[in-house]
Amino acid sequence: MAYRPSKKMRKTLLGGGAVVVLAGLNAPAALSFAEAQYHAYKIAQPKYKAEYGSWERIEIPKEYRTNAIHAALLHTGKVMIVAGSGNDQKNFDAGTFDTVLWDPAKNTFQKVPTPEDFFCSGHAQLPDGRLLIAGGTARYEVLDDKVQRAGGGMRVKNENPDRPLKLKKGTVFRSPSGVEYVAKFDVTVPKAKREFEVTYFKSGQMKPWKTKVTAAEQRVFVEAVKDGPEAVATKAAQYEIVGLKGKDADNSYGLAEKITMDKQDFQGIKAAYEFDPTAEKYIKVDPMQEARWYPTLVGLEDGRVLSVSGLDDVGAILPGDNEIYDPKTKKWTKGPFQYFPTYPALFLTKGGKLFYPGANAGYGPADKGRDPGMWDIEKNTFTKVPGLTDTDQLETAASLLLPPVQDQKVMVLGGGGVGESKKSTARTAVIDLKEASPAFKAGPDLPQGTRYLNSVIMPDDTVFTSGGSQDYRGRSASNILKAQSYDPKTNTFKQAADPTIGRNYHSEALLLPDGRVATFGSDSLYDDKDNTRLGRFEQRMEVYTPPALHRGKDRRPVIGAGPRAVELGKTATFKTADADRIATARLMRPSAVTHTTDVEQRSIELTLKKGKGEVGVTVPDDATLVPPGWYMLFVTDTDGVPSVAKWVKAS
Repeated sequence: MAYRPSKKMRKTLLGGGAVVVLAGLNAPAALSFAEAQYHAYKIAQPKYKAEYGSWERIEIPKEYRTNAIHAALLHTGKVMIVAGSGNDQKNFDAGTFDTVLWDPAKNTFQKVPTPEDFFCSGHAQLPDGRLLIAGGTARYEVLDDKVQRAGGGMRVKNENPDRPLKLKKGTVFRSPSGVEYVAKFDVTVPKAKREFEVTYFKSGQMKPWKTKVTAAEQRVFVEAVKDGPEAVATKAAQYEIVGLKGKDADNSYGLAEKITMDKQDFQGIKAAYEFDPTAEKYIKVDPMQEARWYPTLVGLEDGRVLSVSGLDDVGAILPGDNEIYDPKTKKWTKGPFQYFPTYPALFLTKGGKLFYPGANAGYGPADKGRDPGMWDIEKNTFTKVPGLTDTDQLETAASLLLPPVQDQKVMVLGGGGVGESKKSTARTAVIDLKEASPAFKAGPDLPQGTRYLNSVIMPDDTVFTSGGSQDYRGRSASNILKAQSYDPKTNTFKQAADPTIGRNYHSEALLLPDGRVATFGSDSLYDDKDNTRLGRFEQRMEVYTPPALHRGKDRRPVIGAGPRAVELGKTATFKTADADRIATARLMRPSAVTHTTDVEQRSIELTLKKGKGEVGVTVPDDATLVPPGWYMLFVTDTDGVPSVAKWVKAS
């Protein structure tokens, strides 16, 4: 929002003590200073805050400043900020990985030992309140002009049914022509599979045993020992594993389709952990079957978690190999095969199907996996839906299940072209999944084309959106210092106070238990309009206080004593002195957000029954609407003023 002060106001600002400051400025600079001073004055006024809200920067002690790549709200009320190596190769090479816990209520910070590089991992809330985090970074990318040694994926074969083959990082593979390549990681190949075939004569006598052995296989990234194009291999070949002896040498070898000097992409890891919010530590669980970098983890109605997409351990996008984590067994099993670009937005809908609005982040061809549709994971069918415009600009788009979840409406906001495209769109669109033939319908445009928009569901059923940039990673100083609130009932945006910190790639926003919105991160490619000065990661935090909290800060409804657990289909009663003026009640699932993708947040409407000094709230009897886990219970009064949340566990 820009304000031009009146002549009288300009004179006032240019008078008194300001004259000393302005004396050395030319006329345009003086006017600009005056306008800035007036703007700062205006947005600090109670009337302005009650209409548009306000922003506040949070002071972070130097030792706790980090590159916020991921952010999740825990049921303890603390915010978990995960950097891993933080898109910083020096940190990666040094093995320096960060996780910081921020307590918004006390405004305190602490570091947590981080066992893996969770940079660009996936995450999901589990039924017991732990956070599942899986995948991350095994190796940083090497761009075309920086590749000095040929590299590629090597399939390591083991035909020995008696024991696995264990190879250390640095193992050498030799081509038929004598060119040598080095494994960049440890790799363990399971035992070969031995099968016995038994047949019988017509007389009933048994034929002698026949044994069939099927080789086991694992993949590892290899790099040429020497620089230069001489190590490029364009045809498939079998490679000797140098140093093996006996049966290992007889039964083991490498296979590679090609080894090139093309760009080498980021590579994923298989590691998976549960973060315990009470103990405040990572707990290792079984690794995924596939390595993943940029995966989406989405919780299902039975508490299991589906892991989808990502770049694998040689930097190739997974063709559709998805898998499911069971928090009871701590193990992964094969999931339905379906291709998506990396970090696809997938929302659990009524009935258990997953809706894909086309929004995604990062990697994948422009002509594959971009169409929105409904994915039936039981039958593994995908039904496309029509109506969405600017479908070539869904990368880095925001998307969410509009509140309340019972309405079954999904919104897409902004987005940009694939990869480093300059394209961005102001388009928003909404689809009603309850319709017989669902189709997207146009929503109100954003103020301008916007990528990396952060969107947060609020307790009053509005959606707060802020930040983003018009160009890829904020190029050409294109960060958007604007915010707005979307009302699903009227399908309109309302202006909100402007943030003071730009947010683009690697930024996050989430709802806090006190009803404010915290924003983190941003990773600009350049820091200037001419794109000559390399960008720096934004480590400052800014928190938005919505208008309702300014209007009703002294009369917020209060949720008193009540159960810590609520059952689906049952009514839970809470003490409150504000029963008469409470208008709505919502269960709000805490966020786990990265790369504009937050498939966790959802708001569930609760049936409200008022009594004397108490309110009863009834939870829907449908786990596809209310997946098991911890939720924030908010009540909002007739003036739209929300309570501070009370944490409850739904099952």
